[in-house]
Amino acid sequence: MTQETREEQTKDYIAAPAPGEDVLAKPPRARVEDAVDGAAPQPAETPRESFERKRDYLEGFLAAKPQTEKAGEPGGALYEAVVDALKDIYDPEIPVNIYDLGLIYGVDATEDGDVKVTMTLTTPHCPVAESMPGEVELRVGTVPGVRDAEVALVWDPPWSPDKMTDEARLELGML
Repeated sequence: MTQETREEQTKDYIAAPAPGEDVLAKPPRARVEDAVDGAAPQPAETPRESFERKRDYLEGFLAAKPQTEKAGEPGGALYEAVVDALKDIYDPEIPVNIYDLGLIYGVDATEDGDVKVTMTLTTPHCPVAESMPGEVELRVGTVPGVRDAEVALVWDPPWSPDKMTDEARLELGML
């Protein structure tokens, strides 16, 4: 074996071709005709056939029943009714409802109709600190399907303006 042959066998890299050196030919480009493999061309779909296919798909999609959410989960009837009731309560100092203001941290509803609302206030020294939780409890208790309402007032994490929805920010001119 010659030294040149041994060097070629031990190389673990590929060197770029020198100028003027023969380079391998590029592979042929793929063509759509090649993908058919010689099969007879299919006639183009007419607009009517295309429309019928799309209509069948839409009818099946629209006929599908939505997954039923449990009443106390987001998307459930009781949960959404409680959230709607919370959106009717406005902060007396700010013309935005307490839900969009970000004062409601959580709504937990059970199948039995027990609802616990976890909320905060903008500041512990808020003038409605004594009356707001009672109003929330009273309003949630009047929602049809609610057996018992409880409000937990928390201060951690503290409220900040970044908890507001975009709608609330727009209303207050912050967007």
